[in-house]
Amino acid sequence: MLAWLNENIGTIIVSLILIGVVTTIIVRMVKDKKSGKGSCGCGCEHCAMHGKCHTK
Repeated sequence: MLAWLNENIGTIIVSLILIGVVTTIIVRMVKDKKSGKGSCGCGCEHCAMHGKCHTK
């Protein structure tokens, strides 16, 4: 088991970093969605769906 860990430590570290980054992005997207922020980053006045996605 220890030999396998030593052979694959680089892959394990990179995988853990990627999992952390993806988790952070997903948590941020969910938090922004709950607070009412849009995902596109621009104004909705010219969007065809402006009345549908940000109803209050």
